[in-house]
Amino acid sequence: MPHFQYTAIDSSGRVVRATMEADNEQLVFARLRDQSLHCTDIKRAGKTSSGTKFGQKKMKPKSLVVFSRQFATMIDAGIPILRCLDILAGQCKEPALKAALEVVTQDVKSGMSLNEALTKHPAIFNKLYVNMIRAAELGGILDQILDRLAGFLEYEAEIKGKIKSAMMYPILVLAFSQIMLFALFSFVLPKFKEIFVGMNVQMPPVTAALFAAGDFMNKFWWVILLFLFGAYMGFKAWAKTPKGKFQVDFVKLRIPIVGELTLKMSIARFSRTFGTLINSGVPMMRSLEIVGETLGNKVLSQAIDTTRASIREGNKLSSPLIQSGLFPNMVTTMIDIGEESGRLSEMLVKVGDFYDQEVETTVKGLTSMIEPMLIIFLGVVVGFIAISIMTPIFKLVNSVQ
Repeated sequence: MPHFQYTAIDSSGRVVRATMEADNEQLVFARLRDQSLHCTDIKRAGKTSSGTKFGQKKMKPKSLVVFSRQFATMIDAGIPILRCLDILAGQCKEPALKAALEVVTQDVKSGMSLNEALTKHPAIFNKLYVNMIRAAELGGILDQILDRLAGFLEYEAEIKGKIKSAMMYPILVLAFSQIMLFALFSFVLPKFKEIFVGMNVQMPPVTAALFAAGDFMNKFWWVILLFLFGAYMGFKAWAKTPKGKFQVDFVKLRIPIVGELTLKMSIARFSRTFGTLINSGVPMMRSLEIVGETLGNKVLSQAIDTTRASIREGNKLSSPLIQSGLFPNMVTTMIDIGEESGRLSEMLVKVGDFYDQEVETTVKGLTSMIEPMLIIFLGVVVGFIAISIMTPIFKLVNSVQ
């Protein structure tokens, strides 16, 4: 009989990880449900379950938004869940989502709840999505939650799109400048060197160093590429380790301007995600766990874990956030007011709206500052090369006269 490794949440919000012997995944889900455990992840010991292999495929975020909107409309129209899933799986054009929906439909037909079926596809339906669906099933408001999820995902995709479009111009300018510098060192400088050497011109140390750099680039360009590739892969592997990931995220928050932008983006996501989960009926401890996993920054996630531990001891939500030193006074004050007034989710959504505007403003300011900095950088580089080449030319002219 096969063994299945599972991760589940008990009624107190504690994470349980264990292995169970069963004929199939459906039986594991049923046993966990009987034990009042909510399964968040399951796979067959020794190999990946059939459900998760679909979850490894990449999918466009917009596809999930459209699916959620259509699902909400069908549920609101009174169409049964199974019929909705059949229709949506049949008309879905996104390969990864279509494959996952087909498996989800079969799992629901076999007796699984919708949130348990979605749990098997973590790369498509993340913990935020699954837990909101679970809260919706318990409260009987699936159409409302699906519509809220679609709005949340749509807004996140819009913010990311604005940031990408704002950074596109500086990135293109930087890439083009690198190509031009490579062409200059590879084709232009060697011609000038041939002229100066042929005419026996004494070159200044700066010019000689510039030509030496050009020669090295022409002869050992493959060494440079290998070094850059090796450094990138090494850094990427180190950044995947727990210690490396924490240190990289710590440095991200300390870089001038960029660190401020990173913090604002994380706070906006924390506030909006936390507020959406609380407003959907997900318990606070479980909401904090989900938020900590979706922030994408280990330093902030550690602060959220500390907050959860502090709440278990009977402290207020705002107290450990203040002690972390990462959250601005405005955020902790709004959370404190929300706790006292019983309007925490509303306050969190307002904080999220405010910081989304702050992110947009910071990105615009950053791009407006990057453009002149790039121009100054290119001017300095080109000026340095021009002076290095013109100096021996002036010497040559003087010697001829």
